[in-house]
Amino acid sequence: MATIVEKFFDSKDALTAELSATLEQSLISGIEADGRAVLMVSGGSSPAPAYKHLSNLALDWKNIDVAMVDERWVDTEHDKSNEVFIKSTLLQNHGAAANFVTMKNSAVTAEQGIAKCEAAYQQLKRPFDVTILGMGPDGHTASLFPHADGLQNGLETPQLVCAINAIKSDVTGDITQRMTLTLSAIAQSKVVKLLISGEEKLAVYKAAKAGGDVNDMPLRAILNHPTINIEVYWAP
Repeated sequence: MATIVEKFFDSKDALTAELSATLEQSLISGIEADGRAVLMVSGGSSPAPAYKHLSNLALDWKNIDVAMVDERWVDTEHDKSNEVFIKSTLLQNHGAAANFVTMKNSAVTAEQGIAKCEAAYQQLKRPFDVTILGMGPDGHTASLFPHADGLQNGLETPQLVCAINAIKSDVTGDITQRMTLTLSAIAQSKVVKLLISGEEKLAVYKAAKAGGDVNDMPLRAILNHPTINIEVYWAP
């Protein structure tokens, strides 16, 4: 089982303060140790305040690589693109000087874009200094969705990235075609920070931690991995 440290906070502001401080220290330590630091980022509302805080810090951004955990296979200016979110939060102010490695490329489909994305991500220092993950109410993390087309490949391939089709898009109206980090890539992180909020998601996290079929709740593959170090951040 992974090494799991749970950090529960009374408020989202308290969570943001702790997350921001630890991210800053991880980036500074990564540069001191290796000359560069690598931050793998997720979208969503939970990390946004920490990203904005980091963007205002006078870190050695020219030696920091920022890359995405997952991306919808849409144009990089699309309003559902995670790249748009990252550029509008983290890659502002001082953070604009970071080296951003895009996950999207010109391939028509995510499946066709795997080789080019893999080549770009292979250039990143490993282990990654920090990988930030979120979690959906269905127990997905990154874009590893329950019973999705491509899930098994995402859990088993040694590659860093893979294509996934999210099968619940007919309910959410979301984009189905995605690129995502694989379990193998997530495991190549010094630390994984899992961000969750609210009682509903806390219950989902506890159910995933209790064990069961990874196909039903892919987060279980992360929590059960023997070498991953996870810090769970939760606030109401």
